Amino acid sequence: MCTYQTERLSVEASAKTPSGWTSMTRASVYFDHPVHYPAGHALMIDVLNPEKGPSARVALEMSPESARALALAILHTLDTVPSGQLSERVS
Repeated sequence: MCTYQTERLSVEASAKTPSGWTSMTRASVYFDHPVHYPAGHALMIDVLNPEKGPSARVALEMSPESARALALAILHTLDTVPSGQLSERVS
């Protein structure tokens, strides 16, 4: 079922696109009909940099089970990072 609910957020990230590594500034997460994933519905994650045009986009389409597993793996990984390393940023 399409909920048409989309979560949009600003991000600080880099992603590898066909033209190489690109800074990413926005993300969208939604549940809808996928373009490529072979299912009626899927969770979609789009990470993009609108200022750099359509080629500065990385898209994921995944099953709800895979999306939940990925979310848990991200949270577990962040929860186990040693103190002080989460705020480190290399200039």
